[in-house]
Amino acid sequence: MRILHTMIRVGDLDRSIRFYTEVLGMRLLRRREYPEGKFTLAFVGYGDESQHSVIELTYNWGVEAYDLGNGFGHLALEVDDVYRAAEEIRARGGKILREPGPMNAGTTLIAFVADPDGYPVELIGRRS
Repeated sequence: MRILHTMIRVGDLDRSIRFYTEVLGMRLLRRREYPEGKFTLAFVGYGDESQHSVIELTYNWGVEAYDLGNGFGHLALEVDDVYRAAEEIRARGGKILREPGPMNAGTTLIAFVADPDGYPVELIGRRS
């Protein structure tokens, strides 16, 4: 078994695709409209779905916003350098929620950014 994808609902699919591809550097792997169901799915990630876990962006036609709820935590991405990654994301228009630094009660370097719908994305420094 392996994790295939994580799905999040988005209010503006093109805006979300731009964020995940242009700000976080992922690729749009596939996109498909389902007219009978009135929704569109787009899959983004850093590599082919046959080898990598990806994110499924679900756009339900006509729904512009969602209550994120308090049960969802965050998506997590491993980066080589948390400080550099946060600065690059900020330069590309990304919103930093938590500046880079050690995690609370630990030494792992982390930062948090927000996607266009407010979903938190954690950047975790690669351990040497």
